Amino acid sequence: MSVDTAPITTTPTPASAQAALATADALATELAVDSAERERAGASLLPQLRRVAESGLLGIVVPAEHGGPGLSAATKVEVLRRLSRGDSAVAQLLLAHFVIAQAISGLGEQAPAPRIYADILAGAQLGNASAERGTATALDRHTTVTRRADGTWLLGGTKYYATGALGATWIAVAAVVADTGGHETATVFVRPDQDGVTLDLDQWSAFGQRGTASGEVRLVDVVVDADLVIEEGVTPDPADAPPSVLGAYDQALHAAIDIGIARAALEDGAEFVRTRSRPWKEAVLAGVRSADEEPHVVRRFGELTARLYALEALLAHGSAVVDAGLAEPELSRDTAAQASLQVAAAKALAQEYAVEIAGGIFELTGTSGTDSAVNLDRHWRNVRTHSLHDPARWKYVHLGNHTLRGARPPRLGLVL
Repeated sequence: MSVDTAPITTTPTPASAQAALATADALATELAVDSAERERAGASLLPQLRRVAESGLLGIVVPAEHGGPGLSAATKVEVLRRLSRGDSAVAQLLLAHFVIAQAISGLGEQAPAPRIYADILAGAQLGNASAERGTATALDRHTTVTRRADGTWLLGGTKYYATGALGATWIAVAAVVADTGGHETATVFVRPDQDGVTLDLDQWSAFGQRGTASGEVRLVDVVVDADLVIEEGVTPDPADAPPSVLGAYDQALHAAIDIGIARAALEDGAEFVRTRSRPWKEAVLAGVRSADEEPHVVRRFGELTARLYALEALLAHGSAVVDAGLAEPELSRDTAAQASLQVAAAKALAQEYAVEIAGGIFELTGTSGTDSAVNLDRHWRNVRTHSLHDPARWKYVHLGNHTLRGARPPRLGLVL
């Protein structure tokens, strides 16, 4: 797959939450146009990603000390939810950008943070290359990075589910440090156009989120400068790892995508019923002249709307707890646990309610709503695919253990 290296001219980064949300709304409206046709045709989303970069919106992830607006986690989560409402594949392509930018915020002036943040303010997008296939668990890594005598590093391995690599200026690669028995890890930043990096993103063939091109990144003898390697040391024991809200923030962003899809599905379904569906025969006999006035249709839309409101409120509450944790001078384990649990509730329920909403609209549109020319089913396919990112069943277990015994969830990277 070719790499887009053309320069980007950006507008200034939105300086406030209000400006960021207004920009996200405008982009979502723009993204929604022809999104059904793009999805059906399998069109590349590089033009849409470039449009987001040109808007300056990518810069909202940059901390104030690096020249960014320093916006809250809740604002950034809400921005992604609104973008997902316009095109959920574009939103998921940008999720890694939000997470990685937050992950390096603790580096301060240490490399590579200043360089990466400066590039973001100039329109750069961050991508992900973390997960692998063929490992014993999802946490295992075969990709290695080896220090060379001249101070540079050599990176090698194969990554899959590399969401966000499409359109990225920098790709953050999760690797193990060679000769440590796999115990020490590192994050390595590479550019998709440098020697030894190959993007084979067309391998992604899921029935939903097709535009994310979440395929393969191959790394063969990639030479990396020392200031682009973040050595993380030994992976801590999940039972007593230091408290963090990064995982809760990541999960809130994932939930935002599902919940954004649910709103798009509900609104598109309502528009279809208002403009194209016919009332059922018994309703006509009772004097109903349009499908959107049929009492059973109205009631079911009300039920689905209530579920959507609940999801949006849970997400906003969980994001606020993440911000509370970020505001603490020294993050407490209790606040970190509450952030994880509150967001876990939103994420788990989204796997149920968002899927129900995206599928439930077909009960109300009638058979005509399944026409492939309309492509309403993309919402169900998209949310069903993305909601499988991590299982809700374990989130309910952690919530139950906390309610019953006050147990804190384990620290498992970005899963909780």
